[in-house]
Amino acid sequence: EAQVGQDFWQYYDFYAGKDSAGSNGYIMYVSEQKAREERIVNVVTETVAVGDMIEIYEDGDPRKEEDWLAEDLAFLDELKRKKLEEEEALEKEEAKEEEADEKKKNHGKKKKKTSTTDSSGTATANDKTDQAEDSVTEEKKATRLLEEVELQQEQQQAQQQLVSGSSVTSPEISDKTKPPKLEPFNPDQTSDVPEETFVVISSTPTPEGPRNSVRLEGRRRFNRGLFIIDLRHMPAGCGTWPAFWLTDEANWPVNGEIDIVEGVNYQDTAKTALHSTRVCRMDEVPEGSKTGTWDTAVGIPDRKTGIPDMTFRYAQDCFVYDPHQWINQGCVASDLKLEGRSLGVPLNQNGGGVYALEWDPVYKHIKTWVFSPHGRVPSNLRDALRTATNEDESTRVAPDTNQWGLPYGHFPIGDGTNCPAGHFRNMRLVINLAFCGSVAGNRYFMDCPKQFKKFKTCNEWVESDPDELKEAYWKIRGVYVYEREWQKQWS
Repeated sequence: EAQVGQDFWQYYDFYAGKDSAGSNGYIMYVSEQKAREERIVNVVTETVAVGDMIEIYEDGDPRKEEDWLAEDLAFLDELKRKKLEEEEALEKEEAKEEEADEKKKNHGKKKKKTSTTDSSGTATANDKTDQAEDSVTEEKKATRLLEEVELQQEQQQAQQQLVSGSSVTSPEISDKTKPPKLEPFNPDQTSDVPEETFVVISSTPTPEGPRNSVRLEGRRRFNRGLFIIDLRHMPAGCGTWPAFWLTDEANWPVNGEIDIVEGVNYQDTAKTALHSTRVCRMDEVPEGSKTGTWDTAVGIPDRKTGIPDMTFRYAQDCFVYDPHQWINQGCVASDLKLEGRSLGVPLNQNGGGVYALEWDPVYKHIKTWVFSPHGRVPSNLRDALRTATNEDESTRVAPDTNQWGLPYGHFPIGDGTNCPAGHFRNMRLVINLAFCGSVAGNRYFMDCPKQFKKFKTCNEWVESDPDELKEAYWKIRGVYVYEREWQKQWS
């Protein structure tokens, strides 16, 4: 399925009514007719500016070669190196403290035994030794500080290259190859000018207080598939709670829930969460199979005493009522490679990105990727999206996740894992935009301290209709759903 343009709406129903009791968002979801009357759903076609285009290299150009796996493995090696350095630095600091304590003890003993100066007033041999040791220590400190500064500069340069998508190209290559073509990431195939068409979903204030908003519920049910969303903008800012997810709400949590994209207030790092009934844990994920980490669960109140449990734990249990995690926290994978720029405001500043989730019970996994900016999307994924609407099916490029590098989230499911595949089934896609509620609202005082000074609740903030909520909109190039041919026959 290529859910794009005016055809986008045929894949969804508009849910009209209040938010669920569990979410309790400060919104009223409206019908398709009302959404169109209030212009909070729309389809727009825009000419793509040169500055928003991406570089396309011709076949045979050495700059087109991609090795995402090698890049991700190098990223993991860098993480290990930093962790080792931190551990070594901690050990050195502890050793220095012990050495300092020991010196103080010895120095006190020497003072008792001998005078600190001789009859002429000059320092004794003991004092000279201490001064020499202090001098050597200061010299070592200066050397180590210089090394740390040089290392930080190297890492910053490498990081800047990674963010911009640039790489160091030798003059020989630059001189012998043509400059890359500049094209829209996913241009309209029927237009002769560089254009892209977007689905826009937003909200509007009401005299009653709760905002009128949109919740789209997919018409198809899935038990597997590759789900991709190409965004140029997502709702972001204080009070916002947008999501792109899979669920069977009539049989929740029995049939599970998978949150592909979910933003809360000013959160800036992509996360994927799975929610299930009992016996679904992610504590045996192969090392080196992902570039992300797990969310944490610390400070959970004891159910009997109410005393916070400060034991450090990763959120690796998908059971929605696990006693050692927050209620309905689930097992949550968090992006590390693009940490701080793969969601919300930073993502929008980069022109959006592409999210993908592969749900494959046959190969026993659920995996998730995020790519941003669009110049950093693997060419196989880019070409798959570009050709998804081609009338001639033989010209469509099949997405191959093996060419995309490591996912940031890896959830083993099925036989031989700690999570039976039956926990996730019969789900449909949902795209919605909520405000406040049980998540964004409960975090309001922490995430929005500036607004909290004037508005003591998230609902009051949203009801004031601040200019910031103008950034609370989806701008979707398309949603794409793939299933393997031999798996389609099973459906």
